[in-house]
Amino acid sequence: MEMKLTIRRVPTVVSNYQEDSAATGGCGRNCLGDCCLPVSKLPLYAFKANPQKDAPAKPLVNLLLTEWENRMARGLFRYDVTACETKVIPGNLGFVAQLNEGRHLKKRPTEFRVDRVLQPFDPAKFNFTKVGQEEVLFQFENGGSGDSYFVESALIPEDRAPNVVAINVSPIEYGHVLLIPRVLDQLPQRIDQESFLLALQMAAEAASPYFRLGYNSLGAFATINHLHFQAYYLSVPFPVEKAATQKIPLAEDTMKSGVNVSKLINYPVRGLVFEGGNTLNDLANVVSNACIWLQDNNVPYNVLISDCGKRIFLFPQCYAEKQALGEVSQELLDTQVNPAVWEISGHIVLKRRNDYEEASETSAWKLLAEVSLSEERFEEVKAYIFSAAGLVQSDEAEEEVSEGEDTTYPPVPVRPLPVTEGCLVLQ
Repeated sequence: MEMKLTIRRVPTVVSNYQEDSAATGGCGRNCLGDCCLPVSKLPLYAFKANPQKDAPAKPLVNLLLTEWENRMARGLFRYDVTACETKVIPGNLGFVAQLNEGRHLKKRPTEFRVDRVLQPFDPAKFNFTKVGQEEVLFQFENGGSGDSYFVESALIPEDRAPNVVAINVSPIEYGHVLLIPRVLDQLPQRIDQESFLLALQMAAEAASPYFRLGYNSLGAFATINHLHFQAYYLSVPFPVEKAATQKIPLAEDTMKSGVNVSKLINYPVRGLVFEGGNTLNDLANVVSNACIWLQDNNVPYNVLISDCGKRIFLFPQCYAEKQALGEVSQELLDTQVNPAVWEISGHIVLKRRNDYEEASETSAWKLLAEVSLSEERFEEVKAYIFSAAGLVQSDEAEEEVSEGEDTTYPPVPVRPLPVTEGCLVLQ
């Protein structure tokens, strides 16, 4: 008999229409479904054919944050995330803790299966076709030219489903949005090369190291089975971006793509770091092939897209499985923290003031260490990932550990801002 692992979960509401998703009958509003979207007009951001060539004259992040603030002024968010307290925890890595007491409110109970990374799309459950068009910031499409441009009102393409960028109405941070590839195609939460390249193109167009994209697979704390990436703006380096890495030597004949691979060292979650690539396509191909192997072989994972799409962190994980099997301590469960991509990267959203005030590097490390695969299992998975991505590890000794760089980036000027940059950061 097959054992079905489930955990009682109350997913965060990401759209103002999520709680009405069980309603039947006519739409009655402008949504992203087949009933409304094909005859609608939405703003359009057309990115240039080669985002790597030159930084856009007007970075996407400026437009995105301006539009995001417009939706805030219209009262579309469930709470004001810019009022959240945020601090950098003292320690070697500088974990970022945020107190967000409103994010776990107004949830609806559901059963979420955690032992299947790939599950069929279910139109009866909430999905992004049920989102209202007022929550959409713009379409995000390849303009096919050498320059990016923005159009305030554009028809929906007749020959393909549009990619859209929408707000997350329960934001984790300033500028928190969802990138939803081919929204009308109703794709389940699974990465392919096309969707992953689109996410890298968005990171490149944003042209800000403070704007990152993240992905959670099912079983790794994605709560909606409709293909999407998340993104937001946080004006401090993530701890994982500063962590030490060790470059993995590759056989020369497998380095034609120009992609380099390293593994994280002295970080609570074991992971791989992909960088470089002769083109954005090369990097997308290698990483998406790795992700495809993970999801096809039922290994939950999270992805962080960093440094304007030039650096990708891949984390196979097992926390939800441990949770379902009763192997996570009650102390950690009581925090109500689900370690998805942002938490794993070092930005930990806490729901209780006591947890926030007592947050330390030790407590952050203790939580995240439960996420990580064992060393033996990680090396096994790494070998399969390399094979799937067309990489062969060289017999040469692994290179010396890079201690990581505590890089200081110039902030992106975006006006108007609710505070200087994002939430208040106490350091």
